[in-house]
Amino acid sequence: MVEVDEVDLRILKMLQEDGRRPFTEIAENLGLSESAVRKRVQALQRKGVIKKFTVEVDPAKLGINTVAIVGVDVDPTKLLEVAQKLCEVKEVRSVATSTGDHMIMTEIWAKDGRELTRIISEKIGKFEGVKKVCPAIILEKLKE
Repeated sequence: MVEVDEVDLRILKMLQEDGRRPFTEIAENLGLSESAVRKRVQALQRKGVIKKFTVEVDPAKLGINTVAIVGVDVDPTKLLEVAQKLCEVKEVRSVATSTGDHMIMTEIWAKDGRELTRIISEKIGKFEGVKKVCPAIILEKLKE
């Protein structure tokens, strides 16, 4: 576990709200110098607390009307192999192995239900070791 103090936590919160927030603005809010904020952010990156800066996309604005959480059950000997293959499918936005109802959980973006069906049947369902695919379409995300 990496040590972070209250100031680091406040910097992280502000960057999570807006990853493009200027260090000068953060510094002003915290009563610090811009260079102090910059050094803290760099230290958080070096320690691996901040993994990357990214952009959050609204899928609907890109014509993506179906977002699904998809559980995938596999032959245990094929778990990592299937998980890696899922990482290579462009419509699959995230992949995680889990201990819950399904061995692998993914988030898939598709333009519609027909495309989701195609992805499941023509891509995921054909991976050696896949036993069951369980999609759940997201109706509305209330919190990221």
